[in-house]
Amino acid sequence: MVKQKSIIVQNVPVQVITDNQTDYICITDMANAKENESRAADIIKNWIRNRYTLEFLGTWEQIYNPDFKVVEFDHFKMQAGLNTFVLSVSEWIEKTNSIGFVVKKGRYGGTYAHKDIAFEFGSAISAPFKLYLIKEFQRLKDEENKRLSLDWNLYRTLSKVNYRIHTDAVKENIIPPEISKAQESFFYASEADLLNVALYGKTASQWRKENPDKEGNIRDYSAIEQLLVLVNLESLNAEFIRMQIPMNQRLVNLNRSAIAQMKSLLSLNQVKKLK
Repeated sequence: MVKQKSIIVQNVPVQVITDNQTDYICITDMANAKENESRAADIIKNWIRNRYTLEFLGTWEQIYNPDFKVVEFDHFKMQAGLNTFVLSVSEWIEKTNSIGFVVKKGRYGGTYAHKDIAFEFGSAISAPFKLYLIKEFQRLKDEENKRLSLDWNLYRTLSKVNYRIHTDAVKENIIPPEISKAQESFFYASEADLLNVALYGKTASQWRKENPDKEGNIRDYSAIEQLLVLVNLESLNAEFIRMQIPMNQRLVNLNRSAIAQMKSLLSLNQVKKLK
């Protein structure tokens, strides 16, 4: 999913898109901040045809792009500096298989560059603009991370609160009277793992064996969608327990419900907005 955001840099709106957790900044918007220049496309073309810029772009691509066409890059670099040399971003992408740029059409259209490249392009605008761009971009990412953390903690808390309802149902309907604390813990762990298997496909101990270097438990590393489903499964399992449905049948029913709910949540725009 592609997310679109906007930041204001020295009174200039600059669009930012995030695609597969990779951030791209609209250098077309950035070019509009250049004084005494009327066409953003010309500013970008003049910048990209510069030998230093090409060396920067080529080095960046070779570091991050295994499919980068180095031969084509060398061809462009040899022409850099000639008065007849002209290069557009679209041609650069087509010839070299670049991943550092994205050209979008329609609303919020323009030339977008990976944040590393966009910061470098900022030097072609002005040093103050570049510094303010970095500052505003970092502020945007800090706000996103803070909101994501708050959202995650909210649903983790809901999951823990709902788990109390679930354990109460276990105590009232499964645990026999006058058993030892060790036996009581066994029943709780058993029901907790029932939910784990239904949602994650593995028990807590299986997850720990697969992730010996991680602290916490499987639920501490859950996605928001998984925590939402977990809340629902705990309530659902509590009802199944009160209905005295056998554990093996509850596992089948819970797993089916988890699959259906995950499919629905992954296609729901409201949940996507939480990310």
